[in-house]
Amino acid sequence: MLNTKLKYSEPVKTEKDNLLEKNIHLVKIIAYQVAINLPPHIDVNDLISAGTIGLLEAINRFDSGKGVQFNTYASIRIRGAIMDELRSMDWMTRSMRDKSNQLEKAYGEIERRTGRPAESDEVAKYLEISTDELNSLLSQVCAVSVLNLEDMGVNHDDGMDILECIKDPEGKDPMTIVKFNELKKMIAEAVEALPEKEKLIISLYYYDELTLKEIGKVLDITESRVCQLHSQTMLRLKTKLKKCVE
Repeated sequence: MLNTKLKYSEPVKTEKDNLLEKNIHLVKIIAYQVAINLPPHIDVNDLISAGTIGLLEAINRFDSGKGVQFNTYASIRIRGAIMDELRSMDWMTRSMRDKSNQLEKAYGEIERRTGRPAESDEVAKYLEISTDELNSLLSQVCAVSVLNLEDMGVNHDDGMDILECIKDPEGKDPMTIVKFNELKKMIAEAVEALPEKEKLIISLYYYDELTLKEIGKVLDITESRVCQLHSQTMLRLKTKLKKCVE
């Protein structure tokens, strides 16, 4: 009697399937990194959903020929998708937005006047508060210290993608390549002008993908202090890049 039992073979996984399986953990890691400093009413699952979409976009757009590791590319796109989701929520209170704008103005004005990175005591004096109150403010705006292309006068609709600045793309449009090169140079110069400790925090957080707690252990400072320095660094970069654009 013939054996009529059907045998089913497992579907062959594609390269995209493998990338998704190997990197899906990055979504949760980054979502919880972002959520730790957000108000309690923000549901981390919303951030995870947004980050997953970012990962899928990274998989579809990744070009291994550009010499960038996929997890580096994916991490930036995941974080960007989460930040886009936060911006669309308009979750930041008016009070928090005002505080962030006041700090940005203070750092910008002092650095314009002195031609060097503003010291904490100078910013505190400008705002007529104590250094402890300044550190408290920096901690409060930690979660909103996000640098995006819109801060630099660049519109996503123009085809500019910050991820492409990881490596000079081989585009067909010479003007687009020039814009990318100018953007990379602008960012590099702004980061290079940062104090050494802040440059190290940028490197550890955005390139080595350490958490604020892990960076604190590396630098032998508290996690809250790392948060304050990160906020301070993002404020410096915003003012410098806006000045360059203007």
